[in-house]
Amino acid sequence: MAQGQDHTLKAFDQDIVTLRGLISQMGGMAEEAIEQAMRALQRGDAELAAEVKAADAKIDAIEAEVERMAVRTIALRAPMANDLREVVAALKIAGVVERIGDYAKNIAKRVPQIESEHRIEPISILPAMAKMAAEMVHDVLDAFAARDAHAALSICERDDALDDFYDSIFRTLVTHMVENPKTISQVAHLLFVAKNLERIGDHATNVAEMVYFAATGTRMADREKAHG
Repeated sequence: MAQGQDHTLKAFDQDIVTLRGLISQMGGMAEEAIEQAMRALQRGDAELAAEVKAADAKIDAIEAEVERMAVRTIALRAPMANDLREVVAALKIAGVVERIGDYAKNIAKRVPQIESEHRIEPISILPAMAKMAAEMVHDVLDAFAARDAHAALSICERDDALDDFYDSIFRTLVTHMVENPKTISQVAHLLFVAKNLERIGDHATNVAEMVYFAATGTRMADREKAHG
């Protein structure tokens, strides 16, 4: 019996390693999608934007693989407590990373609609916000791989800075639009891009909360109050 349990534990550990690897792969692709979408936006590169949109299908496919594997692991290994939290976290995190990829794709979709000949100056401040959001995604998935509750907490704190950045960009863009009514259409698209970046940060925070719970068995204190 003990030998059978040992085999099950080893098989479970291998499943977890595989799940983490798949989520890491998804995360890397989502990060790259954010960076490429912003590069396409800066350059007015419709071809690169199309590549970002096409690559999103690969992220979706890996999420489906994570879902299949997580369900199979729960059914075959019957994990308990800590182990079950880890599998459920992997399942949920894959869904969130897939949505992050969707936000990058949504940014890429705007690229052909933004005038490339008369690009407005505020577009130059969006890449810094995108870098901050992409770093949050990268770091929270590192925290998941390391089961690092402390790192997960620090990522949640960074979301406030990203929200402040969004508020600043929002004001800058609206001011520009009021002073230059001919740019309304371009500004509307850029406001949409900024909002997508802000939502990526929110999703990274959601992942951080899942990582914290998976690692500790308790929920983060005061996050609801902070956002409520």
